[in-house]
Amino acid sequence: MLNDKVILITGGTGSFGKKFIEMVLDKYNPKKIIIYSRDEYKQMLVKQMFKDKLDKLRFFIGDVRDKDRLYRAFDGVDYVIHAAAMKQVPACEYNPFEAIKTNIHGAQNVIDAAIDRGVKKVVALSTDKAVNPINLYGGTKLVSDKLFISANAYSGGKSTTFSVVRYGNVAGSRGSVIPFFKSLIERGEKELPITDFRMTRFWITLEEGVELVFKALKESKGGETYISKIPSFKITDLAKAMLPDCKMKEVGIREGEKLHEVMITKDDSRTTYEYENHYIIYPHFEWWNFEKHFTPGGKLIEEGFEYSSGDNTEWLSVEDIRKALIKLNLMPKIEE
Repeated sequence: MLNDKVILITGGTGSFGKKFIEMVLDKYNPKKIIIYSRDEYKQMLVKQMFKDKLDKLRFFIGDVRDKDRLYRAFDGVDYVIHAAAMKQVPACEYNPFEAIKTNIHGAQNVIDAAIDRGVKKVVALSTDKAVNPINLYGGTKLVSDKLFISANAYSGGKSTTFSVVRYGNVAGSRGSVIPFFKSLIERGEKELPITDFRMTRFWITLEEGVELVFKALKESKGGETYISKIPSFKITDLAKAMLPDCKMKEVGIREGEKLHEVMITKDDSRTTYEYENHYIIYPHFEWWNFEKHFTPGGKLIEEGFEYSSGDNTEWLSVEDIRKALIKLNLMPKIEE
C-alpha cells in the first residue's frame, strides 16, 4: 500500500508522528516520508531517532497556517496524514484565536493544498473531544472534522479523497493522566488525586492508533470517520494498577473535562456501521453515494446506540492495566 509512495505527516514530530514513522518504515518501503512541523528542535530529535533511515526522511519547517508553504510541501505527495493541531485544552481556552487559526484555518489550508496538488488521500486525526464538545479544543476539532468530510464534495472532479480517524487520549501521551500519576508516584506521593471517582476513559495505544490510520489509507473511499473498538477502564483502577493500596482523593472535574468519553453519539448511530474491529460513521449528504463509497462487511448498528467509555462492553481490570503499563514501559520506578 505505501511501498514506493511519498507520505507527508503534518505535526510529524509528536507522539503519533514518531510512532507512525517507525511503523511505516518497519512495514513498508516508502519512497520518502516528509515530516512537516514548525519546531526545528523536535525535528532534530526525530532525525536522531531515525539516523539509520534518513535516506527515507525529509524535514520541512512549516506551519499549517501557511498555505503557500503547504503548497510547496505537498508537491508530488501521494498521502497526507494531518496530525498537526493545538491539543491542550487550557491552552486553547486561553488562546482561542490561535486555536482557530491552527485547528480550523489550518485544516482548510491542508484541504486546498491537497486538492490542488493532486494528493491521492488525506487522513485527518480527530478526538473524542470533538463529539458533543464542551471546550474550545473540541469545538475546533468538530469544525475540522466537518471540513474534511465535506472536502470530498468540495474536491469536485479531482481524485483526492478525505477521511477522519477518531480516538481518545492515547495511553501515556503527553499531558494525559498516566505520566501525571507516574511523576507523582516517583516523587514519593502515596495519595493520588482523582477528579471524579466515577470517571472512565477508553484505552488505546499509539500502535493501535497508527493501525487505524493504515486501515483508513487502505480502505477509505471518502467521507468516512473511523473509530476503533477498544476497552474502557476506570481512573480509580488505573491508580490502583500504578500504585497498589494507594490513597485516593477526589478533587473535582476540571473545566472542559467530561465524566466519560463518547466516540459515537446516538444521532450518529443512524449512519454508523459496525465491522469486526472498528466502526465507521458515514456522512449523510446528497453527494455521498452509498453504493460507491460503502465498505463491504459492515452492519448498521441499532438506532440510539452510543459508544461511550461509561457503558462499554469491554473493560480492563486492575491487573489488565498493570500488564499493559509494563508492556508499554509506563510503570513508575519506585525505589525500594
